[in-house]
Amino acid sequence: MINPLSISAIILAATFIGIFTEQFHGIERAKFAMAGAGAIIIAGQVFGFYSPELALAAIDWNVVFLLAIMMIMVSIMASTGGFEHIAQRIGKVSNGNQFKLIILLGSVISLISLVLDNVTTVIIFGPLIVIICQRMAISPVPYLFTAALLSNAGGVATLVGDPPNLMIGSAAKIDFSTFFIHMAPPVLFAWLAILLCLKRLFSEDLSQTSLHQFSGRTHYTNRRLWRQSLRVMLLMVVLFVIHHHIGWQPWLVAAACLTLLIFIAKKVDLEEVSHHIETPMLIFFISLFILIGGVEHSGLLHLLGEKFKPIIINYPIIAALLLLWIAAILSALIDNIPFTAAMIPVLLSLDKQGINVSVMWWALALGVGMGGNGSHIGSTANVYIVTLSERISKQYNKPEWAISPSLWFKKGLPVMFVSLVVCSLFIYFGYDFLYVENF
Repeated sequence: MINPLSISAIILAATFIGIFTEQFHGIERAKFAMAGAGAIIIAGQVFGFYSPELALAAIDWNVVFLLAIMMIMVSIMASTGGFEHIAQRIGKVSNGNQFKLIILLGSVISLISLVLDNVTTVIIFGPLIVIICQRMAISPVPYLFTAALLSNAGGVATLVGDPPNLMIGSAAKIDFSTFFIHMAPPVLFAWLAILLCLKRLFSEDLSQTSLHQFSGRTHYTNRRLWRQSLRVMLLMVVLFVIHHHIGWQPWLVAAACLTLLIFIAKKVDLEEVSHHIETPMLIFFISLFILIGGVEHSGLLHLLGEKFKPIIINYPIIAALLLLWIAAILSALIDNIPFTAAMIPVLLSLDKQGINVSVMWWALALGVGMGGNGSHIGSTANVYIVTLSERISKQYNKPEWAISPSLWFKKGLPVMFVSLVVCSLFIYFGYDFLYVENF
């Protein structure tokens, strides 16, 4: 029998299958998301549970605007040559010691991923890692893995470090400082565990000291603008911390800082830097919000929430641990963004019924963030790194530089497992710390 529940389930399943199998059919996931959004609106009008007006209201513009604004800011900063200068300094300080290079790169990448999302971070540092490794005559594979794994992990710590965090924070109304206070400790422990894993997994590569020292000098293209950009970014971080107190949403903080930056950088061409906006990613988010909004209005997600309700009420710690591992496994197999989008309405529905789901929000964020390390398609950052490795493998005729799915399985899956064990222990022993009465 066709009813709102069954038709929305069919549309959701068909859309997600199309999204998750992108690597097989070659059709961009944004196209499937658009098709799913259109189908749920039409079905909603036919069956009376959704409308174009409700679809527009379902879009979380805070997430969309913030992502677009951050892309423009990074584009302006990248044009100054500042990131290349950082890479050069890292290469020189490592002095040929490969594990030291791992620590330095991992630290810088993780710190940057606290403010910039992990996709942007690896897009910046991926090509720079190749340059560093070329000059030191070493394989870039361990360092490309480092960029992806630690940017994924580091991004979990802040509200703006990972797209799923933006979605969770916006939906649950968690401010920047609250998110950081609760996520930073488990992420720090997981980060240290990942570093130890990398040392073990790439012991053969890292045990050798490069005889080719990092030489040459990278010049800024606009040092003054780089310094001004850093000041604006620092201001933005401060405003992120206090945004809840001044009544500004994160997108408004970013927009105000971008406005300040483009007035400081008078010669920056807005049309030129706007070209670097990842439009397909924004379309994907908008379409996904519309799709999930329709599924929510059909009553399907409320039904799923009711199934989980007894476990969350009677066994909250077990429920949080289950969500952590389920979110991680599904994120490794598919992609963390669609799973996050599907879980948010379920938790919101339980929250409206007076059930405290605060620990579940943290478990979801940790699960989708750490779980992304489990496979080459677990996060968009991973996909970019694999694509980059394949390109340079062909360019330099080095087949061993290509990161295959099997290689990622051997290196990434142990990292995911170890980081999840760390996070599980933190949730189990730190439940009272993670439990928040209200955000």
